Amino acid sequence: MILLSFDTEEFDVPREHGVDFPLDKAMEVSVYGTNKILDCLKKNGVRATFFCTSNFAENAPEVMRRIMDEGHEVAAHGCDHWQPQVSDVSRSKEILERLTGRKIEGYRQPRMFPVSDEEIERMGYLYNSSLNPAFIPGRYMHLSEPRTCFMTGKVLQIPASVTPWIRFPLFWLSCHNLPVKLYQWMANRVLKHDGYFVTYFHPWEFYPLNEHPEFKMPFIIRNHSGKGMEERLDLLIRNFKEKKADFLTYSEFAKMKRTELTK
Repeated sequence: MILLSFDTEEFDVPREHGVDFPLDKAMEVSVYGTNKILDCLKKNGVRATFFCTSNFAENAPEVMRRIMDEGHEVAAHGCDHWQPQVSDVSRSKEILERLTGRKIEGYRQPRMFPVSDEEIERMGYLYNSSLNPAFIPGRYMHLSEPRTCFMTGKVLQIPASVTPWIRFPLFWLSCHNLPVKLYQWMANRVLKHDGYFVTYFHPWEFYPLNEHPEFKMPFIIRNHSGKGMEERLDLLIRNFKEKKADFLTYSEFAKMKRTELTK
């Protein structure tokens, strides 16, 4: 089973590097990238989960409609990606449900920061996907946490996939910078070992960042951005399809996995 997801937020990375970046420009980049992602998913006939900030949803109604019309899941990713608040767990769910007319069943905290499990459960989320249990110094260093899915109260925790034993991360940054064949080989190993593969990307990765030095983006983020990431995502999807893997939304997977773990 393959769980593809996209953190669909207003593009704020330049602000991390001291660049004043207005919301309209941030939305322009993210809307462009989201449409490129949707084109790739549609071409390959697969579905994914879009973790959306309420900021993005409120400012891109046409793209939100396309996400839903093409069969993808909408999940919550807080409100303002740049300034997460404790109240975002509840507010983002309420706003997204009002805007989409759908029940929002999953949450992912911006930048994979810690989030209250109690608040996630109180708001009735089915799952939380805010953990990258990788061997990376900094906010992703969660070696004491389980590497695969586990229950916290009534909520299924869905960590991003990392390799067994050394916990090498297989999220967006790895896909940017590893040779394509090596990344695919590692992803296939995790799929075979765990029975499923979980990863995430951002719409702004599919924007031609190398054409914009004024963004002051580090090379490891700019590397293979734009057309290069379109090609890499397409190759990754086709690789998994060749292995007859099923592409599920996170909520579909969570309902199946919760039943298995609570027997």
